[in-house]
Amino acid sequence: MGCFFSKKSKRKSGEKGNHAPTTTTVETTDNAVPLGNNTDEAPKQYSWDKREKVDPKDYMLTGLRDVTVGRLPGKLNGQQFVIQECENCNIYVLDHSATITIDDCVNCRIVLGPVKGSVFFRDCKDIKCVVACQQFRTRDCQKMDVFLYCATQPIIESSTGMKFGCFQYYYPELAFHFKDAGLSIFNNNWSNIHDFTPVSGENNWSLLPEDSKVLDFVPAPDPESDFKSIRISTEAARSIVPLTKGGRRKDSEESCLFVFFAGEYTAANARKLIDEATSKGFVLIQTKEVSMKPEDAKRVFQNSADDLVEWISKGLVTALELNGDGVVEACKNIASNVFSSTKVFVSDNKNTSTRDVDSFFNFADMQMGL
Repeated sequence: MGCFFSKKSKRKSGEKGNHAPTTTTVETTDNAVPLGNNTDEAPKQYSWDKREKVDPKDYMLTGLRDVTVGRLPGKLNGQQFVIQECENCNIYVLDHSATITIDDCVNCRIVLGPVKGSVFFRDCKDIKCVVACQQFRTRDCQKMDVFLYCATQPIIESSTGMKFGCFQYYYPELAFHFKDAGLSIFNNNWSNIHDFTPVSGENNWSLLPEDSKVLDFVPAPDPESDFKSIRISTEAARSIVPLTKGGRRKDSEESCLFVFFAGEYTAANARKLIDEATSKGFVLIQTKEVSMKPEDAKRVFQNSADDLVEWISKGLVTALELNGDGVVEACKNIASNVFSSTKVFVSDNKNTSTRDVDSFFNFADMQMGL
């Protein structure tokens, strides 16, 4: 209920006589209540009066069966979201959000756009999903196949039959949604699973086959659904998040560290490197984007440290580990031919490249608390 204030008369001092302010009253059963000057002015509006009313139902999906549902880009805009008691549904949440909880769902296919905080599955069974989030956790779940981006270490608890693969997805707004959620596409710890309740002699989780395709698990939206206008791709080459081998066994004993320093085109340059290297048959193992201090340079880059201190101070450092026989020489050639005008660090030879990789990614994991 708003407050009403009486105002001084606007009559000019040149008018004769002292006139009392003109007021309007509303008759009630008890007393007359003065409302102030009869000036026909609109009541003052405050910011909270103009705020759009939020309907909780717009931020939850509950008790649905055999339908294709979700939220289009721009519908959540960083709000929390809840999915519960759904069965045999295709669910597409194509927006960024604060947190998402999924409870008591069975036999559903789910796509979740970038989540700034946590994604928590509880009491779910037979779920196939694509998820991007800061924190990922399951409890009391069975048989889940997850194509995951997670900025921290994923955690499962009292869950069995869990399988994980690297996030592979694209829709036009996805890169902006990652930025809005504060997530770096290069900090994906999808395969570094922590089982909070391990069982002796059993393995509650594993990695999906390396050639697994998202569409074999989570279909594209029905052409007749509300999502028909969204251009979605699950091709690894178009994925916003780079496809990495993660914790799987490396095919070669030779790896190379390739580092880009802060600049306007760092992300584009990293993607260009991935395209160049993979087209030559090399494999991307892992990526990280972290901040470094000048004093960190000596420990990580050793003999090259003095030359890199200035560049480290400019901002975030983006590093990639590439693997395959002959990868060090190939990366050095790519650096000189493709990135000749860009400051980069590349392992100098295969005898020291493993040390380069371990030094950087051990440092990055410490920085990120992994």
